[in-house]
Amino acid sequence: MAVEFVGVVPLILLLVAAVWECVLIGYAFSLAGNAADEAARVGAVHGDSACQTAARRHIGSAWAVEVDCANAGDLYKATVRLHVPVLFPGLDTGVPVTGEGGSSQEQDRGGE
Repeated sequence: MAVEFVGVVPLILLLVAAVWECVLIGYAFSLAGNAADEAARVGAVHGDSACQTAARRHIGSAWAVEVDCANAGDLYKATVRLHVPVLFPGLDTGVPVTGEGGSSQEQDRGGE
């Protein structure tokens, strides 16, 4: 029985590591989407620099993040790319996860 236990432990550890990696991938998608939505809302009102700041505020410093903010007609769009980490943030694979958000532009009606 002890031999079987020793033989199965590495398989159990690999399974735990694989499940944890799946959790990190899902968390990266959640972070990227939330940051892009928040950045688009702030950028529609305050502009590009505020968009960049808002996106980075919602993501920890250990994550490699790229933020693109731009006007697209009547919409303000933000795209946030995170790199999927290997087992913990800071050790990334280079595989990007992208979140996109958009918000309608605020129109000035001249005091109406």
